[in-house]
Formats: sequence, structure tokens, C-alpha cells
Amino acid sequence: MAITASMVADLRAKTDAPMMECKKALTEANGDMAKAEEILRVKLGTKAGKAASRVTAEGVVACFIEGNTGALVEVNCETDFVTKNDSFLAMAQAAAELAAKNNPADVDALGGLAHSQDSFGPTLEEVRKGLIGKIGENMSFRRFKRYSGGSQLVSYLHGTRIGVMVEFDGDAVAAKDTAMHIAAMKPVALSSADVPADLIAKERSVAEQKAAESGKPADIVAKMVEGSVQKYLKEVSLLDQVFVKAADGKQTVGQYLKSANTTVKGFTLYVVGEGIEKKVDDFAAEVAAQVAAAQGA
Repeated sequence: MAITASMVADLRAKTDAPMMECKKALTEANGDMAKAEEILRVKLGTKAGKAASRVTAEGVVACFIEGNTGALVEVNCETDFVTKNDSFLAMAQAAAELAAKNNPADVDALGGLAHSQDSFGPTLEEVRKGLIGKIGENMSFRRFKRYSGGSQLVSYLHGTRIGVMVEFDGDAVAAKDTAMHIAAMKPVALSSADVPADLIAKERSVAEQKAAESGKPADIVAKMVEGSVQKYLKEVSLLDQVFVKAADGKQTVGQYLKSANTTVKGFTLYVVGEGIEKKVDDFAAEVAAQVAAAQGA
């Protein structure tokens, strides 16, 4: 039976296996899609390395809190489909718990922690490799933030793509409201003083270029630049942002927290895939090109 490019594309969509592997499996199965899928599931069990170069810009954020210790983690994969896979979600949750309880130095150390799941192990990294083979898609532990400073912790997950952890002293309801605000408004720092210098420099440069085009005197230009920078700082600093639930539309997060006798000491906001360059594929063209190349070889 002739193996067409569309058959290869269909199998790749179902399994996310490499395209030439799909073509080989279809050939071996004489075009039987179900049999080809089974062949791939068996083959991919030992081929996790083949997926390692593929971009993982999708994924989930998971969190774990026990007492005053907690962790927020981002675990990535290639497609949105896998973010709903129970095994992938279980691994992400395990990573959050392991990060909180074991205080690993970095992502590599996190992967080395003891964990068994889906017959894979004995470490979290071995589970990751095993699930890559089983599911046929690259996965990676991207980052985590652990808290254990003795203050209270609260988390908020907006679906699985946005996660927030807030370290605070005071009222838990106010802290949870603040976590939801952070997920919605995405501040970059707790206060103006905490905004990274490189972000301020970038904003100042943009403001200077805009102000220079006005043709106004230097002293006026300087004031315009400073005004723009101060406006930016208020927009990206949590305590200076207008609280999303403010009844008057003016109350800042800082004012709201003060009224609730609550102090936010720090926060972490993870948005899945933030800063990762996604690769946009024309799968049909890619399949056709690889099949043609294989036939010409």
C-alpha cells in the first residue's frame, strides 16, 4: 500500500513522533494506522533522546504548599494536547512537591531527586525520559521557585498556564486576592525600587527617543523622560498598581493590603512559555519534503 504524506501527517498528529519514524511505522504496518501507532509506542520507549531537540513552549505551572514551605514550578512540553495528559500532570505536581520538600539547588538537582511513576524511575529525570518515550513528545523542567522563610504562603493557578505564589504576613483572603491580581496584571516587581535596572534603562531609552522628537527644550525633555519612567514604574510595581477589585477604581494594591493589615514580602509569577521562542511548523510541507528526500535517497 502506498504511504502518502497526509497519512504520515495524520500519524504524526496523533503520536507527535518524528515524521520519518511515522513513515517507517506506516510502511511496516502496511498502512494500518492503528497498528502503526502501536509500533511507534513500542519503538519510542527507547528513543526519548530523539525528542530532546524539539522546542517545549507549551506546558503547565504546578504548585505545592505545606505549612510555610512551598514551591512553584513550570514544566514544559511541545503541544497543548500533552498538558491534559494525566501522567504529565502527575509528574509536574511531583516536581513541585519535590522542590518544596528537598530544596534542590537547581533544575538538574531537581531531576536527580527520587521519584517513581508509570513504571519509570528511580529519579524524576528518569520519569521525564520515560514519559517522553511513552508519549512521544519532548518535556522539560524549566524553572522553580521555593519559599521557606517562615512567612505564610498562598498560591493561585489560573488554569494551568499562569501560576502565582505569594509570601505574606497577615490576612489569607487579602493575600489570595493579591495573587489573583498578580495573575491578571502581571507586575514585574513588588515595588518601584525592585524593578530590574535593565527594564528601567530600556524604558528610559524609549522615552528619550520619543521626547527628543518633540523638539522641546532640553529641560522640558528631561522632565518628560522622567515622567514617563515614573509612570512605567507605577504600572509594573505590584504595590503601586490599581487593585483589580478596587471599588473606587483608584485604590492601589499597597493601600488595599494596608487596610487589611497584610504585608506581601514577595511573589513569583510564572506564565507558561514566557520568553520561549515558539517554532511555527508547516507540517504538511515538512512531511512532503522529508518523504521526498527519503524517496530520493
